[in-house]
Amino acid sequence: MNRVYNFSAGPSMLPLPVLEKAAAEMTNYNGSGMSVMEMSHRTPVYEAIIQEAEANLRKLMNIPDNYKVLFLQGGASTQFASVPLNLLKTGKADYVVSGMFSKKAYKEAQKYGDIKCIANSEDKNFAYIPKITKDMVRPDADYVHVCYNNTIFGTKYPEVPETGDVVLVADMSSCIISEPVDVTKFGVIYAGAQKNMGPSGLTVVIVREDLLGNQREDTPTMLNWKEMADNDSMYNTPPCYAIYVAGLVFKWVLELGGLEKMKEINEKKAAILYDFLDNSKLFKPVAEKDYRSLMNVTFVTGDADLDKKFCKAAEAEGFVNVKGHRSVGGMRASIYNAMPTEGVEKLVEFMKKFEAENN
Repeated sequence: MNRVYNFSAGPSMLPLPVLEKAAAEMTNYNGSGMSVMEMSHRTPVYEAIIQEAEANLRKLMNIPDNYKVLFLQGGASTQFASVPLNLLKTGKADYVVSGMFSKKAYKEAQKYGDIKCIANSEDKNFAYIPKITKDMVRPDADYVHVCYNNTIFGTKYPEVPETGDVVLVADMSSCIISEPVDVTKFGVIYAGAQKNMGPSGLTVVIVREDLLGNQREDTPTMLNWKEMADNDSMYNTPPCYAIYVAGLVFKWVLELGGLEKMKEINEKKAAILYDFLDNSKLFKPVAEKDYRSLMNVTFVTGDADLDKKFCKAAEAEGFVNVKGHRSVGGMRASIYNAMPTEGVEKLVEFMKKFEAENN
């Protein structure tokens, strides 16, 4: 069968050239006579893979030399505990709750210190990003935590929040490498790979060096960023194959023209879908206009039965995983980097047809 257009929020589709390259190298990587899945992480051939992946991510995101790049396991959710364990010195941290994952991060951090929610958008079911200003941040807080793009609700920070001298920490799982970002404005950026970077099983942490070494004494070794940095992400066996595929993705984005070009493509894709939704008589966008995500587009018909009918019909036409999260309902089209523009255009064509038949 032909490949479907996979609008899943994650694990999501990967670029076809990356999959084809991985397939071609599956049984014999670079003349080694074995798959990357089989090789020891302690060999020169694998060390070259992880080093190249890091070098390409640094180039792609313009990561300064005074930041460490860690390739870790456990998903971004493990970092909900790692962040407070590694960063709390005064014991205080401020959190912005703008969706389900930032709420989970906030709850996890409460186990380790005086954790305050300084802004929350739950009053409108997270349809917007709550504004924060420097005066809302406790000056003695060790960090402010935000979730930069909210996969479930389809919202994104329109600009980097201003936290003054207090370290800014961002979960960028669903928007990393989708557009340029000034890494220097953040103390820590972390992201699960399975939306924009590669397969599940890998989490990337980008952390400023001066923030390392402040971990609590009882921090588990596997959650200790300094230990991981000192061992070049190889304290134990890393998620070898996921790192290899992520490295192929980084190379693919660089060959496309880097993050400026990626942003241009992503803005075009999102505009095709949002422009249709804004003018549709049947479908309505969920997220408030000023906070719309480029990666996750949420929408509803207003009729739960019609939403179900749409999702079923869409799948039959090869548009899979468009059902929205239960906390929002309706539909969600995740249009990450690997989703071709053609996929969005064809989805909109199908939506127009469905509207004509059902409105």
